[in-house]
Amino acid sequence: MRQHPANRVPRRPFLRRSVVAVVAVGVATALSGCGEQVGKGFLPSERDTTNQTGRIMELWNGSWLAALAVGVLVWGLILWSVVVYRRRRDATDMPEQVRYHLPLEITYTVVPLLMIAVLFFFTARDQAAIADTSARPDLRIEVVGKQWSWDFNHLDEGVYETGVQAELTGEPGAEAGLPTLYLPVNERVEFLITSRDVIHSFWIPAFLYKLDAIPGIVNTFQVVPQRVGTYRGKCAELCGEYHSEMLFNVRVVPRGEYDAHLAELRAKGQVGRLGADLGGGGTASAGTEHAGTGAAGTASAATGSAPGDGRTEP
Repeated sequence: MRQHPANRVPRRPFLRRSVVAVVAVGVATALSGCGEQVGKGFLPSERDTTNQTGRIMELWNGSWLAALAVGVLVWGLILWSVVVYRRRRDATDMPEQVRYHLPLEITYTVVPLLMIAVLFFFTARDQAAIADTSARPDLRIEVVGKQWSWDFNHLDEGVYETGVQAELTGEPGAEAGLPTLYLPVNERVEFLITSRDVIHSFWIPAFLYKLDAIPGIVNTFQVVPQRVGTYRGKCAELCGEYHSEMLFNVRVVPRGEYDAHLAELRAKGQVGRLGADLGGGGTASAGTEHAGTGAAGTASAATGSAPGDGRTEP
């Protein structure tokens, strides 16, 4: 026997409340498990990795929170309009046609302009601070990109670190053969970045900053590493067949360990500066070793690459 319509219990409000509750619990559970990552904006770094990572995180978080607020407002208004002003089954007349609403038009013109102005202000302020190189650095390191590795010239100490192309075999321990850039902790480093062949991009993801390496042009930036540790570096500009293998390590160490590494480079004969005008491995500047001999040549042979062009042989 059918139940009388007047005695039926409405189910839709209950179902809506249940769905909303389930979604709210799911979102809260998901966010509770990644609260730390949310605070960092899901960036691969910590606030104190360098003197600039905290500033970059704040700009990033502020930008996406503003975008999220705008998105929620726009999506909410769209959904609200779709639901409230949907066509009724028994409707036969045309909806009221509204062509002009001057206050509303002024509002949705002025508000976006104000938002863009605020975002522009904070972006310009932080970009100027991050790109500022007016402070006197504690040390200068010239970074030279080449297909497909990196050379690092410690200009003040007169030694260099030369790299050969990484060989990605999928086996553990491949990182040990990568060129390693040593940096002293809590000291201001100025990087002078250029390229020997094509455009590359010097990128240390944990530092939240990258800069192009362009042949014939020297780009500079300064940073103060503040956390001891080992970080990964890579090329962020598609530069040829083995772009993905253009990797390097960064080790931030105490000053004593940094000095010991420089002494080790001197003992290997890696004294002087590798010029930016060399082809591939090339030769060092006057009074220094050939980049394909000594320690560099051993590393090259071990990875099966030619000192002259950095390619990996099959």
